[in-house]
Amino acid sequence: MPSLSTLVDNFNDGTIGANWGNSYGGVTEVGGKARVPCTTGFAGYQTAYSWTLAGASLFVKVTTVPVAGAATECYCGLLVNSPTAGTRIGFTINTVANLLRCKNDVGYFDAGVVEIAYNPTTMAYLRLREDGTNVYWDTSPDGSTWTNRRTLATPAWITAAVDTCALDMSAHRDAGTADYAEYDNFNTLSDGAVFTASAALTSDSTLGAAATPSYVATAALTADSALAAAGILSARTAADLEATSDLGAETSGTDTTDVDTLVGSPSSGWVVSKPWR
Repeated sequence: MPSLSTLVDNFNDGTIGANWGNSYGGVTEVGGKARVPCTTGFAGYQTAYSWTLAGASLFVKVTTVPVAGAATECYCGLLVNSPTAGTRIGFTINTVANLLRCKNDVGYFDAGVVEIAYNPTTMAYLRLREDGTNVYWDTSPDGSTWTNRRTLATPAWITAAVDTCALDMSAHRDAGTADYAEYDNFNTLSDGAVFTASAALTSDSTLGAAATPSYVATAALTADSALAAAGILSARTAADLEATSDLGAETSGTDTTDVDTLVGSPSSGWVVSKPWR
């Protein structure tokens, strides 16, 4: 199996993924979080013993820590377990004493543990990394800006335990009212796969189904066709030029007739002039 750097989960699909195959104690995935019961039993999101911490970097957001109440031991945490029981490295949050503990356990104990007053805001993200020389414990308020809390020369087992480590995000109490711890954004700052606002998606679908005004008036094209088919008025009658045949009625020429007709006052008799006598 690969480096723990490649293990990524934002816990948004409501199903415990196959990478967490060794999970125990009734853990669930609720509201986009990995929820781990904090009871007098033991519970944790845990991978198989088939991962490698050497050269890896991993981080997680702790969104909810258990309330100690009447307990004298109450904690949650992120640990990488070696193949040897009790040999492990990582963080625990002691909610009885309100301490963040940077641990390197052998036989479930670390004489050199580093403890810091826990602040859930500035220490919302916990990161563990190994670079071939050292192991680093870092915290961050936002998963981007980190503060180193402990540095330790790499224990030999980390280099030797290739493909035989398991990651465990756990919670436990020895008394008091059961509650839970919650983890989110393992090796990712993206919540892009959260399936929220499905109603909004339905609404978007309704908007998409609204009738688009695409009723183009094809009748206008028909009207254009009708105009193109209209007859052009070209029946002009050239016959208006005929009826000019009264040229023979010309009276302005010289009179060549032999008889002059005089019209005047009436007189008696006829007068015959020369040469007709």
